[in-house]
Amino acid sequence: MNIFKIGEPVTILDVLTDKDQRVELQNRLVLENKPWTIIGAKLNIPGPIKNNLVIEKFFKRELISFEKNAPFLLKLKENWLEKKTGPEYFYLAMDKPINVKKYCIKFEQTNQATRLFDLDVHYFEKGQVKDLSRNQLGISGRSCFICGSPAKECARARKHSVKQLQEEVSKLINQDI
Repeated sequence: MNIFKIGEPVTILDVLTDKDQRVELQNRLVLENKPWTIIGAKLNIPGPIKNNLVIEKFFKRELISFEKNAPFLLKLKENWLEKKTGPEYFYLAMDKPINVKKYCIKFEQTNQATRLFDLDVHYFEKGQVKDLSRNQLGISGRSCFICGSPAKECARARKHSVKQLQEEVSKLINQDI
């Protein structure tokens, strides 16, 4: 089943506007909850259809496991489930950013389907809002789920068509349902 037959297409402007709103919310959450580490959870979905009932159901179901297995206190703070640019959750995690990021990476690598998740970690330190990346932990970037090359290189070179990427994402989500 092609999960991309249903949904409202988004534009680059929609994605950029969403990104600005997300950054604003993440910064506000960090500043209002300084002892906590903030997790922004979203999906990497190729093409103009970023959300529909199937994608939303997959997102929520996988995050139940994420929440249940978290080795620290975790509170869902905000959710943007029905955004046409894709579902997003924002958590407060009571642990050091490095421990939170390690857990997020472990979750992203649980199986092929959870590789679609993008879990960003934000925190407050020395008067600033900061992010923690894989590179800062000495962990290599993501690999392409089609060919295994570095995902950023494939994306930059447009090595795979949107159709190929959507077919693979459909398989991953459908096998997980």
